[in-house]
Amino acid sequence: MSTTDKAAAERSGTETPQDLAATGHPLDNPVWHALTGPQQRFADGSGLARRFRPDVTLFAAIANDSSDAWADLAALVGPRGDAILARRAPIVAHEGWRVLGTRPGFQMVLEREPAADDAPGTRPLTDDDVPEMVALVALTEPGPFRERTIELGGYCGIFVDGRLMAMAGRRADLDDFVEVSAVCTHPDGRRKGYAAAITSTVARGIIADGKTPILHVAESNPSAKAMYDGLGFVTRTTLNFASVRVR
Repeated sequence: MSTTDKAAAERSGTETPQDLAATGHPLDNPVWHALTGPQQRFADGSGLARRFRPDVTLFAAIANDSSDAWADLAALVGPRGDAILARRAPIVAHEGWRVLGTRPGFQMVLEREPAADDAPGTRPLTDDDVPEMVALVALTEPGPFRERTIELGGYCGIFVDGRLMAMAGRRADLDDFVEVSAVCTHPDGRRKGYAAAITSTVARGIIADGKTPILHVAESNPSAKAMYDGLGFVTRTTLNFASVRVR
C-alpha cells in the first residue's frame, strides 16, 4: 500500500481506497476502477481521488462520497478546477464544490457478438489521423475528447473518398469490461449504418481481447439507444454524469 493510500485508510478506518470502492459492482463507479486498475498509467491523483491525465480525457472519480474523498479531488484539480464524474450513485456536490451540469445516461452491456458487420473503408486510426478526429468530434459533439484520447486505444474509422466519415474507440478499461466511446458520424455519412458498423468493429476488438464491451448513451438520445439495442447491447442501469467545479 502506498503512503498516500495508508493516509486515506487512516482517515477512513482500516480500509484502503480500493476496499472502499469495492462495496458495489465495478461498473457502478467505472472510472475509479479503471484508474486504480488497468489504466493506472493514465492516472493522476492519490488517496480517494483519481483523474485521467487532462490531455487524455476530463473524467475523474472518487472512491466514495465522503468529505475526505471530495477534499482529495479538490486537491487534485486545484482552485476552481473542473472534473467530470460518472457513477451510479447520485452526484451531490459537497461543501466547497458546485455542480455545473448533470446528464443521466444508460449504461449498456454487450454479451454476444454485435449484429452489424464492418463497413468498407474501415481501418485503425493513428496519430496521423488525430487532426481529422478532433475536427469530427468538434462537428458532432459525442462527448469529452482530447488530442491524446487516442492513447486509450482501439480507435477505428470509416473512410469514404479519403474522408473520415465515422469513428469510435475505447475509453474506460476495467478488469473485465471496456467502454466503447466517441461514437460519431459526419453529417455527410448519416443514415448509412456507419455508427452501427464502427461500434461493432470496436466491440469485436474488445471481445477478442477477452473482455466485455460496455457503452453509455444519454437518456435524451433515444435514436442512438435504439441503434445500440439493435446491435445486442442490453441496458444494465442508469449512470449519472456531472460536471463539477471547486468554488
